[in-house]
Amino acid sequence: MELLQALARTRLAGRVQTNLPMAGLTSLRIGGPADLFVEAESAADVQAAVVAAESLGVVWHVIGWGTNLLVRDSGVRGLVVRIGPGMSDIRWDESATAVVAGGGTRLRCLAQAAADLGLRGLEFAEGIPGGLGGAVVMNAGAYDGEIGQLVDWVEVLDLAQPHECAGEEPALRRLQRAELAYGYRHSALQGKAVAVISARLVLPGSDDPAAIRSRMNEYGARRRERQPLELPSAGSYFMRPPGGYAGPLIEGCGLKGFRIGGAEVSRKHANFIVNVGGATAADVLAVAEHVRRTVRNHCGVDLQPEVRVIGVD
Repeated sequence: MELLQALARTRLAGRVQTNLPMAGLTSLRIGGPADLFVEAESAADVQAAVVAAESLGVVWHVIGWGTNLLVRDSGVRGLVVRIGPGMSDIRWDESATAVVAGGGTRLRCLAQAAADLGLRGLEFAEGIPGGLGGAVVMNAGAYDGEIGQLVDWVEVLDLAQPHECAGEEPALRRLQRAELAYGYRHSALQGKAVAVISARLVLPGSDDPAAIRSRMNEYGARRRERQPLELPSAGSYFMRPPGGYAGPLIEGCGLKGFRIGGAEVSRKHANFIVNVGGATAADVLAVAEHVRRTVRNHCGVDLQPEVRVIGVD
């Protein structure tokens, strides 16, 4: 493969694999193989991989931990670059209330680190399974907390025209919070060809570590009680519609337990589509489309998915 040869010449620090099954990299445990996969260790890896793909006209995707991602059954043609463990450094400021963390940092790890230091504000993130990069793009949140409330700045690698940076050090852009236009599950980064390399969060203050952990444990217990954490899913499948919640609308239409193949509307929380065993991406998409159509016909509400879909049919 020409791209594989080009990547070999760039001497990436991260691993490179061909025909890697994506099911093992998504929380839904679904997805065909990626033609070529790069586990980026740095911004330089991300840039070099994308520049190589662009130079050969190869389609590319940048992903995080795969917790809000559905990969189609035939897999992903071209290149997939993951911002993962190698980009998960955590550096606390001298102020002791601010942290700069890599885009691949797990939110739960960041929340635990803050609790260890007696810093409050990240308790809501304890049970969110994704990484910081995806969180700041979609303004992830739970239990009245959102990551956008804490962001000071986000450092991104602009991939819109990566060939212009070929052979140079990565040109990172630092975007201040005011530029990010945070709203419910929204930021100005969505839909943009950027990779989140790091972000600086400012926490609201300190508290007794035991009290912080108590709140985290409470949130964890509520999640276990109300969400189907025992089954593979992509979290909440649909965004909250104006003036209400997706779950009650779906449940009100009698759709709990609706199933196609191995994909099912959770019997515990109607806004989760779970993999009860052997589900395909086609199963999930068919269930989601049935849910959207039913809710639209019965309630006049057009639910919008949170989950990102990549790959080919």
